[in-house]
Amino acid sequence: MTIDANIAIAFLGGDNSVVEALSRWKDETRPLFLSTVAETEVLSFTQWTREERFATERFLEENFTSIPFDRTLARIAAEIRRNVKIKFPDAAIAATAIFTRTPVVTRNARDFRKITHLPIIVP
Repeated sequence: MTIDANIAIAFLGGDNSVVEALSRWKDETRPLFLSTVAETEVLSFTQWTREERFATERFLEENFTSIPFDRTLARIAAEIRRNVKIKFPDAAIAATAIFTRTPVVTRNARDFRKITHLPIIVP
């Protein structure tokens, strides 16, 4: 599963459906991937205290496999953006899902649906 930033944020906010889904997938030992672009989105929240930010960093490190946005993913994301009008962070997350051959888990299915052959899960 490739996790969109909005799913990690919903988990941190205590959204029951997201907490249940991620907890179940973790119990099932499904791989949970997080693009470094999505991680950047999560950690960009300006209202956190230093302790909250550190706790969030720990949460991300302990629960997700980080997928660096490298040249390979840049090229996949660029191809997506050439074919579909989509924002860069969404293209990067979609590229991560395509690269890892996993569905993208998001609350933003509308934008991702434009990408053919990309499985989407909305918890």
